[in-house]
Amino acid sequence: MAVKVYIVYYSMYGHVEKLAEEIKKGAASVEGVEAKLWQVPETLQDEVLGKMSAPPKSDAPIITANELLDGDGFIFGFPTRFGMMAAQFKAFLDSTGGLWRTQQLAGKPAGIFFSTGSQGGGQETTALTAITQLVHHGMIFVPIGYTFGAGMFEMEQVKGGSPYGAGTFAGDGSRQPSELELEQAFHQGKYIATITKKLKGVA
Repeated sequence: MAVKVYIVYYSMYGHVEKLAEEIKKGAASVEGVEAKLWQVPETLQDEVLGKMSAPPKSDAPIITANELLDGDGFIFGFPTRFGMMAAQFKAFLDSTGGLWRTQQLAGKPAGIFFSTGSQGGGQETTALTAITQLVHHGMIFVPIGYTFGAGMFEMEQVKGGSPYGAGTFAGDGSRQPSELELEQAFHQGKYIATITKKLKGVA
């Protein structure tokens, strides 16, 4: 039986989505793991999104709270708003009260990835403040630490991400995830999928 790793994300301008796609590839590279992309519901009206010049959403399915029950491990991704996760993702987590009450996600591993507008915009605080959501569900936070190796110490180019998880800088929106950032995202997917597989006891 396949180990299911769900990459659940919110992306307004596509930066988080690009990381999510690479994370899925990394997770799927682990034998016996089935990786799936999910989007959380949008809370803004189309008219508002149009005024914000947000592109159309991808065709990744929209997840509901109860669909989390089928996942064995999770990697949650979102852009930063004032150093914390975007409200759309928080609204989705707020809908998981029933799962929290019965602790049905307790013991399941979860990682976090993110996108910020600038280098001081929340590459660590976004993940740090998001951990509280996992704690209340009894989930196991899985950071990547420095397992990405030399890429964690890159100083010659701008690179998002931190020991908390993969990340990118969107800047004014025109900057896209770099090759190194995408490599780190792939690594995170593979790393968390491997740990999820171990926790499920699948040899």
